[in-house]
Amino acid sequence: MPKVALIMGSKSDWPSLQGCVRVLRSFDVEVEVHVASAHRTPEKVAQFADHARENGFEVIIAAAGKAAHLAGVIAGHTTLPVIGIPIKSSLMDGLDSLLSTVQMPTGIPVATVAVGGGDNAAYLAAQILSVKYPAMAEKLAAHREKMAQAIEADDAAIQSEL
Repeated sequence: MPKVALIMGSKSDWPSLQGCVRVLRSFDVEVEVHVASAHRTPEKVAQFADHARENGFEVIIAAAGKAAHLAGVIAGHTTLPVIGIPIKSSLMDGLDSLLSTVQMPTGIPVATVAVGGGDNAAYLAAQILSVKYPAMAEKLAAHREKMAQAIEADDAAIQSEL
């Protein structure tokens, strides 16, 4: 079973990340969730990232707001794919979080989704895992087909109202 870690910088991020866990579980991905701060518990973050591969993780998703360095710090400690979720904060509607997450130095990439984009982080993790797990690729294709059918149904409903 594929295994993904979801690390959030603060417990207050949890409500915006529950969809991420739901999506990952819908793809039969084992998810481990932790709170760890790049600034307040830097040793814990480094230790987790240093041992993530040997602990069976294949992708790490990191969510943080404001000075959102969590994903970058994790990426500096592992060669596993890291997906950053900038969390909307009271300042700048999350733009500060977005820039802190996405602006990484060459050679230490963090794939970054939209501010508050936890669901998309999960879908991106599933796409990354689908390279290794063919059943995951099939589930992703089925999910996209379901989305397309919903749009077609919406279009038909609008057309019937005209």
